[in-house]
Amino acid sequence: MPKLEAIIGLEVHAQMNTKTKMFCGCDNDAFQKEANTTVCPICMGHPGTLPVPNAEAILKAISASLAIGCHINPQSHFDRKHYFYPDLPAGYQISQYDFPLASKGCVTYQMEGEEKTCDITRLHMENDAGKLSHAGAVTLCDYNRAGTPLVEIVTEPDLRSAEEAVAFVEELRRILIAVGASDADMFKGMMRFDASISLREKGSKTLNPRSEIKNLNSFRALERALTFEEQRLRDLWTESGGPLKGNITVGWMDDEGRTRMLRDKENADDYRYFPEPDIPPMSFSKEMVEKIRASLPELPSKLKEKYLAFGLSPAEALMLVEQAALRDRFDALAKKGDAKRAASLVLTQLQGFLKAEGKDIADAPSTEHLLELTAAVDEGTISANAAKDVLEKMVKTGKSATEIIEAEGMKQISDTGALDTLVDKAIAANPKAIESYKSGKIAALGAIVGWVMKETKGQANPAIVNEILMKKIS
Repeated sequence: MPKLEAIIGLEVHAQMNTKTKMFCGCDNDAFQKEANTTVCPICMGHPGTLPVPNAEAILKAISASLAIGCHINPQSHFDRKHYFYPDLPAGYQISQYDFPLASKGCVTYQMEGEEKTCDITRLHMENDAGKLSHAGAVTLCDYNRAGTPLVEIVTEPDLRSAEEAVAFVEELRRILIAVGASDADMFKGMMRFDASISLREKGSKTLNPRSEIKNLNSFRALERALTFEEQRLRDLWTESGGPLKGNITVGWMDDEGRTRMLRDKENADDYRYFPEPDIPPMSFSKEMVEKIRASLPELPSKLKEKYLAFGLSPAEALMLVEQAALRDRFDALAKKGDAKRAASLVLTQLQGFLKAEGKDIADAPSTEHLLELTAAVDEGTISANAAKDVLEKMVKTGKSATEIIEAEGMKQISDTGALDTLVDKAIAANPKAIESYKSGKIAALGAIVGWVMKETKGQANPAIVNEILMKKIS
């Protein structure tokens, strides 16, 4: 039996987060809307209607293309891709075939600490189909999603395992979110995958017939489906002594954990592509493209490098990369102080208190309130230990640090006169500590400082207490 390797390529479909649909003015947010309420004659494919391309969608698609290193083609046009299915009311999808928006890109991603790359063949735009719900022998058609703008990103067959495929699409998702092209919310079905897999003998450059797995809607489904199909193809190779005889299309049965044969794989001829007659070709100047490129934010890989350079762990860096609201708070605090304190406050304390209260970052104290809290520590208004208690109350109540500090009388005592008297009393109350200090045990002074802190219910400024104490015993 020869040594075999898996050859995997992906088609990634991501819904763009525009206000309206791709070719009409209907609401683009169909999530949990009553069926067939965000539709019009255009997205329902009524005869005689004329599609008008969504300029916002095109600009977002260009941003996504540049972020994954693609070249924006000077000219592109839309095509009609014909197939007949109940969720496609027009009988064709408006897509792009021979003149896509962008081509020849590359995405770098991390796999178990190793940097890998996957080349991108093309990125093109199209409109989504509707959604079918099967109830026994009845199929219900909801066309709210019909017409939603999509980008389809097609990779080269550069992936070699299910784990690599997942690592790649996770990074791709981060990029699409970072540039604002898509919310890529997997729970809402905003990102889906078609995965093609074939086998070949290691060392061979031949691309054998492949199995295409349709409509995978989660990272877990992608990994499970590819793992299953790879093993199935290995078993078939053993039985038949070679690869598949032709391309096939299979569906993933998530509840059964297996694929099911659907049909032979279609090719371009089956779809009867021809240029969309109602939409003229699009052209983009070099100046326009460069202006969009200059407006792109820092991409996830660069952000991660930056946070790792701050001394954060890979998990902490990734947390900031993936959560913009968390990142905004961290960045603001790190600019005012140091990254270590910002990480402790935002990634450890804040996250812990939010979890304990069953809240998420949307319910967290604002950046301004967190800056107010750290300023109170820096100015000596409260101690670092007290700040933790204040933050917990901020999460619970939604109040600002100033409100909580004033309401609960938490201000530090920094009056040297008052503290001088308390230090005298602490020295008198702890003679053994003084003896231990004079015999060389520096840590013994902690008992005296602790006495003062206890007497003031934690409100004495420990730095000033230490300063007064050292003067008195020198």
